Amino acid sequence: MSKTARARAWYKPPLFLAALLPFLTLLWRGFDGTLGANPVETISHATGDWALRFLCLTLCCTPLRRLSGQSWPLRLRRMLGLYAFFYASLHVLTYFALDLEFDFAQLGAEVIKRPWICVGFIAYLLLIPLAVTSTQAMMKRLGRRWAALHRAIYAISILAVLHFLWLVKADVREPLLYALILAVLFGWRLRERWLNRTPARPQATTVSRAG
Repeated sequence: MSKTARARAWYKPPLFLAALLPFLTLLWRGFDGTLGANPVETISHATGDWALRFLCLTLCCTPLRRLSGQSWPLRLRRMLGLYAFFYASLHVLTYFALDLEFDFAQLGAEVIKRPWICVGFIAYLLLIPLAVTSTQAMMKRLGRRWAALHRAIYAISILAVLHFLWLVKADVREPLLYALILAVLFGWRLRERWLNRTPARPQATTVSRAG
């Protein structure tokens, strides 16, 4: 086993367990009866928060790769993205199963009537094909189309923050913090793209004259 493979084998299992810890904590609190007066709301908020956090962490991988000069952040990107999908799925399932009791008609009515549910639902639908095509086999099969498809994460993250912002209504500090994080990440990407497209200026040559 190469040194890189050994390093990958060492850091991925702890990260996998750490990313699973919020879910295990919710399970424990459910069995222990410490989810509070409104357990459904507690689960919904926790899973939604962690879905958004993992989206932000996924978007951090490329800047961290460029700034550190190391390749390991890109190796974590798929796992972080899948955990974003995992917690988003729990978030949607909590709402659909525990709030709406699997009532598809009511779900349709809520999506039409409530803007924050509509944008959240759209974000989740966009996230599904990214999760399905996250394997190496799908990357090879789709080729360049894979990268184009996975750029949808930018729209997904914006919709997720908008969903959060419209949901809280009063205290908007936390969703605005996520909006600021996304603004910084998007600004960095725009800067990198602009620098890569700007042709390098030729260096001025100095001519020495014999006096």
